Amino acid sequence: MLELAIKGSRKYYGWLGALAAVAGAGVLVWLWQLQFGLGITGMSRDVSWGFYIAQFTFLVGVAAGGVMVVLPYYLHDYKAFGRITILGEFLAIAALTMCLFRSTVDLGQPMRMLNVIFYASPHSMLFWDMIVLNGYLFLNIFIGWNVLEAERNGTKYGAWLKPFIYLSIPWAVGIHTVTAYLYCGLPGRGFWLTAILAPRFLASAFAAGPAFLILLCLVIRKVSNFDPGKEQIQSLAKIVTYAIIINVFFFLCEVFVAFYSNIPEHMDHIKYLFVGLHGHGSLVPFMWTSMILMVVAIILLLPPSFRQNENLLAVSCVLVFVGTWIDKGLGMISGGFVPNPLHEVSEYAPTIPELIVTLGVWAVGFMVLTLLFKMAVSVKEEAKA
Repeated sequence: MLELAIKGSRKYYGWLGALAAVAGAGVLVWLWQLQFGLGITGMSRDVSWGFYIAQFTFLVGVAAGGVMVVLPYYLHDYKAFGRITILGEFLAIAALTMCLFRSTVDLGQPMRMLNVIFYASPHSMLFWDMIVLNGYLFLNIFIGWNVLEAERNGTKYGAWLKPFIYLSIPWAVGIHTVTAYLYCGLPGRGFWLTAILAPRFLASAFAAGPAFLILLCLVIRKVSNFDPGKEQIQSLAKIVTYAIIINVFFFLCEVFVAFYSNIPEHMDHIKYLFVGLHGHGSLVPFMWTSMILMVVAIILLLPPSFRQNENLLAVSCVLVFVGTWIDKGLGMISGGFVPNPLHEVSEYAPTIPELIVTLGVWAVGFMVLTLLFKMAVSVKEEAKA
């Protein structure tokens, strides 16, 4: 099926070429980072995880969000999702590819990744994060390839594949749960020290992942002869609606507990993010933008008549995606490091090199996504013909 990925129009090759150029720029700056060190980033002693890990955290959620099409189709026999399940699995592969690249660029020296293997310990959350991320990547490649190949051959996938499919469902929940445990297992960081951090991560994942999949489905409808289906898109829209409501509700629960308990270790992080602290507040406009975007998205998604208007739905999905990206990326990571445990504020802002490397990783991810979706859509078009 790989030959399907390299057949396309001039626009298709132009798109891949543009992505390759951005990825190339990212590689060049990353090579500079390898030589000079992480000093070219905005990270410091107080903020040791920055823009790279912020993107990593968000994209793990996008990958986990794919389970919202896998679970209804395989477990509850919701046949409508059969048209787009493979798209959800391939989206997870692209997102996980970006996650692994972001972990690599954040380490400074890629060889340090081997320490997780050479000095493996069941007490290390990084060890378990390596297991779940790579395992979920393998499961999606293995399942997606076999299901798509069976569809191309006009047959049903073998029964032997079902155990792997069923395993992938709790595994999807596991990848974001373990990622959350990386943060809430650090007792010196009050902002992350909460039992509902994993549920917060999952709620935002089940909003952002399906929202992005809806946007991709709308694009596919315009650039190909395959229609993912109106019922499928509307079902995903309902999932996005409830998930984003739960995500905002969980955050408000955090605000109530922090300020009702009147514990400075919990309050100061939220104050810094939304009103500023000790004269510092570079993230204040971003966090208010995030909250406004998510609330407006809820208003647009709740009424069925608004949700069924695909133009409004597309706008809503963009608001959800950007809002959760700011909240879980910039807000969650920077908010956990600033202020530090001594209540001192050392602000963080990504540098130009960080942004270029980040764009390069996004470009690689979109290249993987484009190639995988090209195969999937081509098979769907062949089956329809």
